[in-house]
Amino acid sequence: MSKTIIVSNRLPIKILKENGKLSYMPSEGGLATGLGSVHEAGDNIWVGWPGLAVGNSDKKKEIKKSLKKQNMWSIFLSTSEIKGFHEGFSNQTLWPNFHYFNQYTVYDEELWKVYQKVNKKFARKLDKIIAPGDTLWIHDYQLLLLPQIIRQHNPKSKIGFFLHIPFPSFESFRLLPWRRELLNGMLGSDFLGFHTYDDMQHFLSSMSRLAGLENKNGKITVDSRLVMVDALPMGIDYDKYAQAAASPDTLAREVRYRTSIGDVKLILSIDRLDYSKGIPQRLRAFESFLDQHPEFVGKVSFFMVVVPSRDTAPKYRQLKQEIDLLVGQINGRFARLNWTPVHYFYRSFPLSALSAFYRMSDVALVTPMRDGMNLVCKEFIASKLDKKGVLILSEMAGASKELSDAILINPNDINQLIDAMHKALVMPENEQVKRMEIMQRLLRKYNIHHWAEIFMEKSRVCQKLSAGIDNKAVGRASNKTDNKSV
Repeated sequence: MSKTIIVSNRLPIKILKENGKLSYMPSEGGLATGLGSVHEAGDNIWVGWPGLAVGNSDKKKEIKKSLKKQNMWSIFLSTSEIKGFHEGFSNQTLWPNFHYFNQYTVYDEELWKVYQKVNKKFARKLDKIIAPGDTLWIHDYQLLLLPQIIRQHNPKSKIGFFLHIPFPSFESFRLLPWRRELLNGMLGSDFLGFHTYDDMQHFLSSMSRLAGLENKNGKITVDSRLVMVDALPMGIDYDKYAQAAASPDTLAREVRYRTSIGDVKLILSIDRLDYSKGIPQRLRAFESFLDQHPEFVGKVSFFMVVVPSRDTAPKYRQLKQEIDLLVGQINGRFARLNWTPVHYFYRSFPLSALSAFYRMSDVALVTPMRDGMNLVCKEFIASKLDKKGVLILSEMAGASKELSDAILINPNDINQLIDAMHKALVMPENEQVKRMEIMQRLLRKYNIHHWAEIFMEKSRVCQKLSAGIDNKAVGRASNKTDNKSV
């Protein structure tokens, strides 16, 4: 019986090592949630790295055995592979280039070789798993080469690929010395999905200029095989966040937090530590807001959560230091005995705490300099059961294409951001409710389960059309042979 094989850099679990013992916890990420229904159906499996370096062969056997019970196949990476593939080429070369931070891009041939090596390692594992009729669904920028490598070994494979970060314009993508290899790697897929129409168009532009291939309504013929490209914005598990917002634990936390903070309006910011998120720009805008609107001093606080990420890398350490200094500067200038301007937490929180933050906040400030989608803004909307609250959203986030009832801003324009904060804080409740209801209806309908179903359906359509092209090619070859014999 045919199965679907989900392939991603990380498996949808977190393995924790304490006192020499391993414990397994499900990931709370959006991808793990959205693909759970696909993964759990039939004999479907998930292939990926378990998230830690394991040198001990007995530990590897233990992890393999435990994960296979959950229909997961692990790919183990050495410390040097993690450094060169994950921390290196993926996050020091592709990440900054795809997010338009080319001043941070590292061009290193050795990192590229490790990236190729790990993509091939994934392919070797899949060679042992793939059976005729199986469908592969490959995810994200760490595995751009994988579709073509699999195609070379298994020409009839059914392969879908989804990119979860932006695809850059040709002018950025062309800077990469390995641009053609990366592009050809992606074109090994049957169906390619992107978050936005812009990302899709950027890909098609690079494909035309670098591979000389043209498309017709997102359809491309590659070696007598059809490749389809489309934009499919990823949603969230709406019901999960709405239910979490109503849970007793969340309500109890909200009361405790509110009592601690006091009777002030809250502007919420939740991000992973990354230069693409625009965190320092947000802090500078809040400081200027207090300067320009002194009537809000003592009456509004900035509640900022920064989740640790890659903080051993020099760029991220520098970013952390900059954020720390800005928070200290703002609190030093404006704080009073009974009021703190910026509540800053450098840590992760459980869902019940995040839900409480969403519930108690009057404004969500989601202003990345560039983001593939951004799910925080969608989680905020789903958590607003009273429908009161305002979303300020960057035009550079993929979510802005859907959430036009947010206050949309250019994150590079500090004055626009300051004006947006003021507009959000004084917005009448009836307007807040009107905007929130529109966005909630949209997100409830186009949730993450809908996204997964549409991707799988479009993949099946593409495979049928591609089979038709292949049959025609066989027919033409047969006719030529018959004519020659005559």
